[in-house]
Amino acid sequence: MSPVAIAVAGASGRMGRMLVEAVLASADCRLSGALDQPASPALGQDAGAFLGRTTGVAITADLQAGLAGADVLIDFTRPEGTLAHLAACRELGVGLVIGTTGFTPQQKAEIAAAAQQVGIVFAPNMSVGVNVVLKLLETAAKSLAEGYDIEIIEAHHRHKVDAPSGTALAMGEAVARALGQDLAEHAVFAREGHTGERKPGTIGFATIRGGDIVGDHTVLFAGTGERIEISHRSNSRANYAAGSLRAARFLAANGPGLYGMDDVLAL
Repeated sequence: MSPVAIAVAGASGRMGRMLVEAVLASADCRLSGALDQPASPALGQDAGAFLGRTTGVAITADLQAGLAGADVLIDFTRPEGTLAHLAACRELGVGLVIGTTGFTPQQKAEIAAAAQQVGIVFAPNMSVGVNVVLKLLETAAKSLAEGYDIEIIEAHHRHKVDAPSGTALAMGEAVARALGQDLAEHAVFAREGHTGERKPGTIGFATIRGGDIVGDHTVLFAGTGERIEISHRSNSRANYAAGSLRAARFLAANGPGLYGMDDVLAL
């Protein structure tokens, strides 16, 4: 079986470099392209230069060139960039693994529409561990539906631009779904001043931004006389890269459609 040809978006960024390194280390994947924004100082450089390696793949802002020969593009950039890449992938028949967060409902609808032509794995977090935690949360929420207040606390590095994180929102969705609720109607994203007592049935969110925190998430079920905490802490972006390669392999073996990591991991 031929290696899965993978292009990486944002190839000179922190996550992009982690993805490039993971692809180069994989026995069944190969790096076919490396994309970055037109203003990037890395344009023209070999994608493996930061590792002291020559891959023969130059970083480019030309979508046609960067996606030439690719089976799958892995994208952890920004919503606007991802949507531009989405249009190119749709035109060229390239599958897309989307780890970008912060999309509007309308933008999510664009992704769903494109999935009628190409395979897309779209998930707020590509970590295998996080996706296992999402399943655990559904079980916990069903068992702790009465008498427990639910709070979701997340922490990320100072450079993250959206809040709450996509993973925190996915955790909230998992809990709300298990409780038969609509998260939009029960979420509390901010508290300040005289708020009064906590309203029963709400799902609270707290956001921390600072330093180089890769990503910490805790869902707290606070009852009378006890607290249950389900947490996931990322010490490296390597877990996101590993999950992304699993998603790319999945797309290489499947047709058009909109998939999640639960599909990839058969959860």
